[in-house]
Amino acid sequence: MSSHIPESDWRHFKRVHQDLEERFSSRILSELDAIVQSPDSTALDRYLRVYNLLRNRSKEMSRAFDDFRRSTAIMQLRIMRAMGLLTDNDLKVFSEQTQKDVRVMELMFRVEPECEESDEPSPKP
Repeated sequence: MSSHIPESDWRHFKRVHQDLEERFSSRILSELDAIVQSPDSTALDRYLRVYNLLRNRSKEMSRAFDDFRRSTAIMQLRIMRAMGLLTDNDLKVFSEQTQKDVRVMELMFRVEPECEESDEPSPKP
């Protein structure tokens, strides 16, 4: 897996990066609007929910969009994909190799669901 994407993909990445940053910002504004418009909570509750949402989304925004370098583009695309921002259609504009690299990264960093706990004790080694 290459750490640098081809020049043509870098040009696509710059455009996609901007589009997805806008898409994520719109998502955040929609979430904020839903909180602010919530009629069944107090103003303090809504304020605290807004504060927590902005704090969490700012961290996500930073992780996905702040490290804007050609050498980190594959990782950023994977993060954007994990966040549900980068669709299959968005990914199609990139070369086959870049698509493959993103999918490999996806598999490498896939979070496995936690095992369900049972009432039975775990076997001793």
